[in-house]
Amino acid sequence: MDHYDRLLVGMFASLLLGAVLGLYLAIDVRYGLLAGALLSTGFLWDAIVRRPPVPTAEPGYTAAIIVWHGGLLASLVVGL
Repeated sequence: MDHYDRLLVGMFASLLLGAVLGLYLAIDVRYGLLAGALLSTGFLWDAIVRRPPVPTAEPGYTAAIIVWHGGLLASLVVGL
């Protein structure tokens, strides 16, 4: 497993952990998933910003960052 495989596993595990927290603790499932998404954002940040697999001049690089953070912000607004 290389660095990016471990990051994908970390992202999946953080989302799964958020879902499990929402299902088995006294918090709402939405908030558990939101916590998992916020945690997985750290893994995504490492993969895209700190050590990108492609040159950062590619147009997909910026689009991926904008789409992820836009979706996360939209889920925050809708959840409130």
